[in-house]
Amino acid sequence: MEKIDISWMGVFRHCQKIAEDIIQQFPTGDIRLYGVPRGGIYPALIVAGILDRPVDLCEMPNDATVIIDDLIDSGATYKQYRVAYPSKPFYVLLDKNREGMNGQWVSFPWERMGQEDAPMQNIVRLLQYIGEDPEREGLRETPKRVIRSYATLFSGYQQKPEDVMKVFKDGACDEMVLLKNCEFSSTCEHHMLPFIGKAHIAYIPNGKVIGVSKLARILEIYARRLQIQERIGQQVTECLMDHLQPKGVACILEAQHLCMTCRGVQKQDSVMVTSSLRGAFLDDARTRAEFLTMVKG
Repeated sequence: MEKIDISWMGVFRHCQKIAEDIIQQFPTGDIRLYGVPRGGIYPALIVAGILDRPVDLCEMPNDATVIIDDLIDSGATYKQYRVAYPSKPFYVLLDKNREGMNGQWVSFPWERMGQEDAPMQNIVRLLQYIGEDPEREGLRETPKRVIRSYATLFSGYQQKPEDVMKVFKDGACDEMVLLKNCEFSSTCEHHMLPFIGKAHIAYIPNGKVIGVSKLARILEIYARRLQIQERIGQQVTECLMDHLQPKGVACILEAQHLCMTCRGVQKQDSVMVTSSLRGAFLDDARTRAEFLTMVKG
């Protein structure tokens, strides 16, 4: 993931713009600022210093005139505050969607102070939250290892299926192509726990074919994200339908979910099976039956 470091001067310029907007919106009267913890606290302090009138820094957002944060990333925090406090202006230093910076990691100077790495510090905080000591010998390197593992577990966000698609024109091949028992692992977006299993992916060519390894790569791109099992199958079949225009596509996934085996109902032998069928696999009973027979055989 590309990393973008925002400098203190960059932060100050953004804060100046926020202060100008606040003055224009509230030409008179005292201003009460609330900085969203924890990234919004530094911008709120800087804006308070720029404003040319009495300013109060609030501990609660309902007491504020203006709410300030550092970043709109997924938009979840922004939506939360807009719903809870619709009448209060919400300012941010950087909106990744508006700036076209999706897929990039933005680092602010307060996150880098003292060689602090924000993602690793979040892991440290989680270890402390569960009652562990991040400084004990076995855990000192754990935050680094976790972040490194995320690079693999969530590598699908950095890849696009079209980047691995290499399509060959072959009008002679018009029988079912099946990749069977393709192992995969993914991470449940509800509990951030793994689910592991195998996939069966099939398509019926319509003048175009694809290398069999590319079927596995497409599966990996979608699986290496925060996911639900149902969505992976749908994404695989939609991708193949879009790029190959085949007569039909099918994907069956079978997986064990650690959120079921290690927590919750704790059913150790449970296997979840999902299917996504397109074209001939959905419309033609004989084609569907042939596919299911080949998968079971």
